[in-house]
Amino acid sequence: MANKPFPVPNSTTSFWRSGDLHDLDSYQSEVFPAQVDVVIVGAGYAGASLAHHLLEKQRNFDSKLSIAILEAREACSGATGRNGGHLKPDPYSRAGSALKTHGKKAAEEVVSFEFRHLKAIGDLIKRGNIDCDFFLTRATDVCLYDKARDEIKAKLDSLTTAGISAVDDVFYSSESTAEAVSGVKGARGAFSCTSAHLYPYKLISHLLAQAVSEGVNLQTHTPVTSVSSQSDSGGLWTIGTPRGYTKATNIIYASNGYTSALLPEFKDKIVPVRGICSRIITPDCRPPLLSNAYVLRFSDWEYDYLIPRTDGSIVVGGARRDYHHDLKSWFGDHDDSSLMESASEYFDGYMQRHFHGWEESGAKTDRVWTGIMGYTTDGYPFVGEVPSKPGQYICAGFNGHGMPQVFLSAKAVAAMVAEGRKPEETDLPMLYRSSQERLDSETQHVSLTAYYAFMSDRQARL
Repeated sequence: MANKPFPVPNSTTSFWRSGDLHDLDSYQSEVFPAQVDVVIVGAGYAGASLAHHLLEKQRNFDSKLSIAILEAREACSGATGRNGGHLKPDPYSRAGSALKTHGKKAAEEVVSFEFRHLKAIGDLIKRGNIDCDFFLTRATDVCLYDKARDEIKAKLDSLTTAGISAVDDVFYSSESTAEAVSGVKGARGAFSCTSAHLYPYKLISHLLAQAVSEGVNLQTHTPVTSVSSQSDSGGLWTIGTPRGYTKATNIIYASNGYTSALLPEFKDKIVPVRGICSRIITPDCRPPLLSNAYVLRFSDWEYDYLIPRTDGSIVVGGARRDYHHDLKSWFGDHDDSSLMESASEYFDGYMQRHFHGWEESGAKTDRVWTGIMGYTTDGYPFVGEVPSKPGQYICAGFNGHGMPQVFLSAKAVAAMVAEGRKPEETDLPMLYRSSQERLDSETQHVSLTAYYAFMSDRQARL
């Protein structure tokens, strides 16, 4: 296990997990299941969404699937409990790449899928009256160098020419107005689109509580350490944990950057990548107004992202300037128990450096933490059937961009499991679909150096 990317104990404490923890945070259902219909590996955004959709699809079923969620650590203690709180669709970068490589249909699928998450999550929160600080707003993507502005504008123009729907939501500010519109010092261009932000831990805890109340078996602090290489004569897979074994007809891996620990065929296909995030506070409970969420692009290698919270604090992630050169500290690293020391002071004075009106705010760093993302070399998650393993499914590899991708991806997988649907019969972008072809693709077998360069370029483009 030492060389495999399993979750580590004693992870750094994120802001989202620093307050009162939910009653289910370290919950274990009374009975450890000997056998269930479905085992979900992971109790984060993907795992909770899968349970939610499986339950929704069985509302009118006479016979319902038995479901267990096995989580290595606490509930929502992985990437979802450590992110920046953004629910920000990407209206141009991924769609622009998809348009170039796969055509209009693929581009429209990718971008509309992300934007539909705004309504899907918003409706979910309204229906359930979920207290998770959901806020619908605009996100301003600020380019602090000409190349980024020009490349994004070119993609935006190509998508407009192709008739991709989501670009109608994008507002572009040129160099002459970008600084005044964004409030960011030195802005060379800015693009804004509809976005949202929320308190991810509260949302996921609510979904898990609802699932448990409807009979889902939740076992935190129960890492899956092994899965049988073959199913038995009855079609059951054997899942090993330190607390015993369970059997299941279906396994869904909602394990993101940790996936290859249990599915070795995804090694170098879904790579753990360590990121860093922070919370900034001011001594005044009414700091300078910051109404939008932001992305700040400094170079091909560096971008930051941030949201303003209603309590006056700012959650900022990124800091790649100070650690990207040290490849071993973040690429292929699954240890979120310590900070990247080279970037630990990056956020000090951040708001004063970059935002007009914040110079005398007294803003200071309150907390810094790390988290593990799962990156794929083609930039799209793996969603659907695990090739050559009937009854096994995957919903992972969201490239640090899962908030506008996971919920409806989980809905598609739930349809495959509960209704027997094929991937093409679900609402899932074709570029997301897991397949042997994607596993075998040459772009999935690149050298570490080439992958580092490729991924760094992708990450700079968000």
